[in-house]
Amino acid sequence: MESIEKAKIRLEHWISHSDHHFEEYETFADQLEEAGKTESAKCIREMMALTSKSTECLREALRLLE
Repeated sequence: MESIEKAKIRLEHWISHSDHHFEEYETFADQLEEAGKTESAKCIREMMALTSKSTECLREALRLLE
């Protein structure tokens, strides 16, 4: 398998993995808010924004390989 094809597979995997974790983070932040831990939930949501940006970078890297 060509190295570019391997890179595409790896990026697709990382994007999928990141998307899955993002969903878990959102559920966790909601649970923290429901438990009255709004500051902790706020930290998780800040991390989610950073995670979203990193996933955008992965998507762009994959797009540029096309």
